[in-house]
Amino acid sequence: MEGCTANEHVRKVAVVGAGLVGALEACFLAQRGMQVDVYDIRPDIREMEHVPGRSINLAMSVRALAALKDIELDEHIKQEYGIPMHARMIHNKEGGTYGISYGKENQCIYSVGRRYVNEILLDKGDTFSNITYHFNHKLVRADLDKPQLTFKRTDIPDEDEIVVNPDLVIGCDGAYSAVRREMMRRPRFNYSQEYIPHAYMELSVPPTPAGDFAMAENYLHIWPRGQFMMIALPNQDQSFTLTLFMPTATFNSITDEASLLQFFRENFCDSISLIGKENLVRDYFSNPALPLVSVKCFPYNVGSTAVILGDAAHAMVPFYGQGMNCGMEDCLVLNQQIDSCSSIGDALEEYSKFRNPDAEAMCDLAMYNYIEMRDLVNKKSFLVRKKLDNLLHWLLPSWWVPLYTSVTFSRMRYHKCIENRRWQDEALSRISGVGGLVSIVVVYLLARHKATSQALTDISNIALKYMTNLKITKM
Repeated sequence: MEGCTANEHVRKVAVVGAGLVGALEACFLAQRGMQVDVYDIRPDIREMEHVPGRSINLAMSVRALAALKDIELDEHIKQEYGIPMHARMIHNKEGGTYGISYGKENQCIYSVGRRYVNEILLDKGDTFSNITYHFNHKLVRADLDKPQLTFKRTDIPDEDEIVVNPDLVIGCDGAYSAVRREMMRRPRFNYSQEYIPHAYMELSVPPTPAGDFAMAENYLHIWPRGQFMMIALPNQDQSFTLTLFMPTATFNSITDEASLLQFFRENFCDSISLIGKENLVRDYFSNPALPLVSVKCFPYNVGSTAVILGDAAHAMVPFYGQGMNCGMEDCLVLNQQIDSCSSIGDALEEYSKFRNPDAEAMCDLAMYNYIEMRDLVNKKSFLVRKKLDNLLHWLLPSWWVPLYTSVTFSRMRYHKCIENRRWQDEALSRISGVGGLVSIVVVYLLARHKATSQALTDISNIALKYMTNLKITKM
């Protein structure tokens, strides 16, 4: 890597943000021999008793693991730390449960702690002599053309501003990115954000008195209720983190203990004993209901001097479990572009063009999956389609890849995952009138030939004629 042409004029890099993506990207750059300075507005989280902010646990899958493999942390997550979740466990309103597997028997996603993953990435950075961390540094100004960054110490208010002049700025500072804010001042920078009408609140299911998990641990638990839902992921201390998603208006309508308990009795009756009545009341009224935002923008780079990754470029709602995975995969994609391009400017330009359609596709998929998780999983049509997808994937593993499988258990480009799903929907709609073995044969032919619209019509007509002839023969 150190001999790549794109590295020639980049010796000093400033990474803004020491979260999951920033800490990982710093390691990737250090492997190339660059001097990397990482700046973060927060103190060093490894020295904090409590880290404020977003969800404490996350679902890690193939894309993040592929990125961690490049710095030799993937096996630690899979074999030693992460809790495998092989299926969704659906909790109905009456308190009953049933499982829906994610994919094949050996496929799973891993429940991991955000703080823990961040800390091991920072620790990995400490093993590189060419990475330096600068905590308690708030970015107050940036000239991304020079580039030049101006920071203010948050722990020493009276200290003079700190001005740095790196060769390259990489913004990994989250959904409310200060680096992206500077990009927004530039002409032809496209930006949009959307706050959905729902908010989220974190609750907790403690371990049992014996210190065990209170629910089956190798599942992502879901309480789907139409316009709202609750999910639970297992933690390494045998607790579960519960996240309640519902319209802000619904949160606001619950104003006292009586209305809270009545709401939970009507909608999440089995969870009250798991959480504990006192814990539920205390946590609900002490924890804020936090907003959910989706961010899209383009381009991601400013010439050869700056680029944004992760939530700074594409914040998404959390319903596909791909925010971390997508952000970490950004680091892989940028790495590949630096390897293949002749200059850092070309690499950043190609990265921006290549990654944008995938990131925006994932933002859209995350919105879609909220509808699926809160509502569709309760519908028979969803379960039938899930079983059909799994059957066809088993019969034709290279040709028929279900949407969730392509997103979560492969590195297929996100926008290709959507195109693949559209093709599958069209194929199934065309053969919906064809039954039994003939249906499977038609699907097989469609998959083998990635059929055009005309081919779909032709094959469907052949199958229908066959079925008609079969009926006549039987008469």
